[in-house]
Amino acid sequence: MKAALYSSIISANIKTTQQINTMSKPNAFYAQSGGVTAVINASACGVIQAARENKNKIGKLYAGKNGIIGALQEELIDTGKESAKTIAALKYTPAGAFGSCRYKLKSLDENRREYERLIEVFKAHNIGYFFYNGGGDSADTCLKVSQLSENMGYPIQAIHIPKTVDNDLPFTDNCPGFGSVAKYVAVSTREASLDVASMCETSTKVFILEVMGRHAGWIAAASGLAADREGEPPHIILFPEIPFNQQKFLNKVRSTVKKNGYCVIVASEGAQYKDGTLLSASSGADAFGHKQLGGVAPFLATLVKEELGYKYHYALADYLQRAARHIASTTDVEQAYAVGRAAVEYALQGKNSVMVSIQRKNTKRYGWQLGEAPLHKVANVEKKMPRSFITRDGYNITGQARQYLAPLIQGEDYPPYKNGVPEVAVLKGQMAPKKLKTRFRL
Repeated sequence: MKAALYSSIISANIKTTQQINTMSKPNAFYAQSGGVTAVINASACGVIQAARENKNKIGKLYAGKNGIIGALQEELIDTGKESAKTIAALKYTPAGAFGSCRYKLKSLDENRREYERLIEVFKAHNIGYFFYNGGGDSADTCLKVSQLSENMGYPIQAIHIPKTVDNDLPFTDNCPGFGSVAKYVAVSTREASLDVASMCETSTKVFILEVMGRHAGWIAAASGLAADREGEPPHIILFPEIPFNQQKFLNKVRSTVKKNGYCVIVASEGAQYKDGTLLSASSGADAFGHKQLGGVAPFLATLVKEELGYKYHYALADYLQRAARHIASTTDVEQAYAVGRAAVEYALQGKNSVMVSIQRKNTKRYGWQLGEAPLHKVANVEKKMPRSFITRDGYNITGQARQYLAPLIQGEDYPPYKNGVPEVAVLKGQMAPKKLKTRFRL
């Protein structure tokens, strides 16, 4: 049945591999996916600059408007229309310059029309290279495009470019986007802690910062870098990996306030009870089936007020943590740019269905290099915090975690400023002419 399905699609939508190879040099397609970061555009900069340096092997480089949706709807931004100065400015511009999306491709058997459409668009625009910049779900999409190439005879080299603030991709030491969020959270925790400490005698006793992290507590863990000495804030970190015990938590808050006069808590949005029930989550879900998270901070604040009677304040880092390019980590920016360039280099080397990975060197001084990981091992796999990174009481990070995290937030890579605010890249966003008569509805 599958063989017949593949055969019918091939005959209806594509030329043979031999015919494709007689065409001009292939074009490339780049897209951003999932939640954006402070440095995802640095990866885009790396891709575009590397492609331009190899114009004898790569024709045009198109960017999908709003991720993979841009391919399905044939909305392709011609990056060749952007100046070298504008492309260079992407390196210090936050968010997704070309638009991102949360859109999950189903299997070929489940939604044949999506794959037929992808082939139509790729064929119409002579696209032979596919660069997808995202997290675990995006790795799954990239894998499916690669499988599409194999099963349907259309030559596409699919390379996944890692990106996620959650730092939960496997087979890579860390993920571009995480280092800058980690730096933002560590800095914000220290600054807010000083504020609370200065007012605790007559005002706020408990401060709660809610940070991102669905199933993995890497971002929350980074707040621990705010402390130089034992006992300094944050006093309590809540990880998704450690089941929440309400009475134990309240006892810890009470004893901390009694000892220090105040208590600073950093809570991951994915904090949960022993049975897996989230402390707070909405009933809504995105295209990948993920529940809309948020609300942990007000939940904890209410708990503290009702059970202990302490005055509180709380803050949600929310989009601020992943958009804070002004305080990006130099390490993060350099790695984000490097994985973008490497994706093009890997494709030109004939590699396919792989993710560019970051490998930490086993040296006394922090160092890193690039590697690769097969997509079938990366897609839909989450890397959680090792138990050895969390203290025995479950409320803070160990020296081992600090040793891992600290290098990732090093260095300041400030963007240029104009009139007191950071400058950003302003794209023309000129679309490539559409070649297909039919439109695609999601």
